[in-house]
Amino acid sequence: MRVLARFLAAATDAAHFPAPSLPEVAFLGRSNVGKSSLINSLVGSKLARTSSTPGRTRSINFFEVRWAGRPHPELLFADLPGYGYARLPREISQEWPLFIEPYLHERPSLALSLALVDVNIPPQASDRQLLDFLSSVGRNFLVVATKSDRLSNSRLNSALKTLSDAYPAAPVVPFSTKTGAGRDELWKRIRQSVASFSTPVFQS
Repeated sequence: MRVLARFLAAATDAAHFPAPSLPEVAFLGRSNVGKSSLINSLVGSKLARTSSTPGRTRSINFFEVRWAGRPHPELLFADLPGYGYARLPREISQEWPLFIEPYLHERPSLALSLALVDVNIPPQASDRQLLDFLSSVGRNFLVVATKSDRLSNSRLNSALKTLSDAYPAAPVVPFSTKTGAGRDELWKRIRQSVASFSTPVFQS
């Protein structure tokens, strides 16, 4: 599936969010888990800025996405700052609840949250806290097991079972930005969520 995408806005305050007119897919996870790389893999271009240095994304970055041949965007991707990076300046990390929590809790156009976890490491308490929060506010979400190409088939199957046991409330989709494995499955789930989601109508 060919898609076209472009950067729309960066927000560090709820007042700067785009008007909620299209279904949105949020990308969440620990710093350096591969959120921006996953977005680039899904759209087939270097749309989101990637870095080997954790904590570089410090705003919610919104991107318009449309199917090739369609005149208008179909949905938005929202790339959220990573969590769990201790060396991030405290004054920055303390500001995050001012716009990240309102986005996840109150955003009416949020159709699906993708919780990225590194399949190569054991389940983390911070990931569990994120999933518990998404569940508590009634959000539709699934777990994306990133960097799956680094494990053999047998080790990957074992790691995926560990993740499924640790996070039983969410489907787990293995993904590799290096090989593209999981891309079609993830797009299928995104499109299903967007198609079944009713974005509230707002008066201008």
